[in-house]
Amino acid sequence: MNRIDALFSRLKSEGRRALMPFITAGDPNLPTTAALITELVRRGAHMIEIGIPYSDPIADGPVIAASYHRALERGVKLAHIFQTIRTLRAETATEPLSVVPLVAMVSYAIIHRQEADRFLREAVTAGFDGLIVPDLPVEEAESLMRKATALDLRLIQLITPTTPPDRALRIARSTTGFLYYVSVAGITGERQSLPAELAQNVAWLRTQTDLPICIGFGISRPEHVRQLAPVADGLIVGSALVRRLSNGDKVSRNEMIQDIGQFIAELASSLDPINTHG
Repeated sequence: MNRIDALFSRLKSEGRRALMPFITAGDPNLPTTAALITELVRRGAHMIEIGIPYSDPIADGPVIAASYHRALERGVKLAHIFQTIRTLRAETATEPLSVVPLVAMVSYAIIHRQEADRFLREAVTAGFDGLIVPDLPVEEAESLMRKATALDLRLIQLITPTTPPDRALRIARSTTGFLYYVSVAGITGERQSLPAELAQNVAWLRTQTDLPICIGFGISRPEHVRQLAPVADGLIVGSALVRRLSNGDKVSRNEMIQDIGQFIAELASSLDPINTHG
């Protein structure tokens, strides 16, 4: 079974939610990326979203865009990322990380440049379990979804607060793994508060699909986790974590990894206890 499907099946049976941190591959370098993945899992992460650096990121705010830029400036290539994940999977085959899903956030421009069949094969071989392709509209996603499904790779698509209901249903029908619900209109980034209608929007979507629903964009505090855990199947934390990567030139690698690990541990502790959504 695909690790994403297995994770949500297990968490559902336990009445728990998934915590999904986002990190940029290669920021500040790929050995640190591998060490961070291991630490995040040790501190309570259930699934890791890994951003593939791209020169023109879609929907990403200044924090993640700057992180992509730093990685590209240091010469991080797609082949290097795949090799890092492949090595990490091989080295942790008998550890907790072996069952943790890894999901790539990747621009379709990168997939197209590599050719979809080749990209998907290499992603699966490296140890990825799913893809989030933010610049691939649902109208053009069928071919990639079919090819990904044939390789037991999940294609996760995004729904935003401004997505019309009929389009949201179409996206839900063509998504595998889980639905990524964008909490706010706009770009990624930390926010003081989340929209009051967010829980209501997700509750409606839940009546329309059996897919797990994960909420991302703007989640950066334990109170956000406590607020959204009752209505979500998973919570995605990006900019608040990536901002800490920018301190890589000011503190030691170990200090940075410990700081990020502690941040994730605090968020993970806010997931329990929670109320179930049924």
